[in-house]
Amino acid sequence: MLAKEFSALHKPLSVAAAVFALVFGSVPVVAQAQPASASGPVFSVDAAAERIPNLGALATELKQYHDCSCTCGCYARDLDLQADRAIAFLRRRAGHRSSREKLAVVLDIDETSLSNYQEMLRAGFAFDATAFDTWVNTAAAPAIPGTLRLDKEAQSLGVQVFLITGRPDSERAATERNLRAQGFGWKQLTLRPASTKSESVIAYKSGARAQIAAQGYKIILNVGDQWSDLKGAPEAEFSVKYPNPYYLIP
Repeated sequence: MLAKEFSALHKPLSVAAAVFALVFGSVPVVAQAQPASASGPVFSVDAAAERIPNLGALATELKQYHDCSCTCGCYARDLDLQADRAIAFLRRRAGHRSSREKLAVVLDIDETSLSNYQEMLRAGFAFDATAFDTWVNTAAAPAIPGTLRLDKEAQSLGVQVFLITGRPDSERAATERNLRAQGFGWKQLTLRPASTKSESVIAYKSGARAQIAAQGYKIILNVGDQWSDLKGAPEAEFSVKYPNPYYLIP
């Protein structure tokens, strides 16, 4: 039976490990430490317990990704790539519209139209609602360049822009001031009413899109950094997801 246990584990075991297997039924899935020898120290590591990346290392990688200073990618380039895809579709679709169609583009705000990276960096990528609300009310968030280009392209093509955000309606004045200062124009800005607080983000945002469709608009394009910005009927003809490694809103 001892030989059978050794065979099942696919590697030589110490006698102590084999006895453990016989008594407890299995050997933990770890890197097995070899007997100490004069050649150097021995280290043991539990590979399963090491599967989650270190938080400090992740924060460093997030900064490097934003600053385009690592092999992990370049945030600005990735945003521009997706914005260019959105603009290319917009031009094609607007060029083939019928005379009776009222076309609409839907844009999210945070990490889609405006960047909150400055506040996220200050907070160490932790979310504090009070601190974030204070930041929003400064109206100092810079535009994400590709989305600003998309906004201007839509206006030049006669396609109406609708902004839908999860920000509460109490932040409307600061949000409008920030967007205007960065050069955005829009047909309608929807902020989240307190009455929708119990709804999921998908339910709230798809409901807001339904109201746009009810006005007779065809939503041809939707751009957001979360899947919850894009999913839920009615969905756009073409939805573009921006990368966002900083936070998740399900």
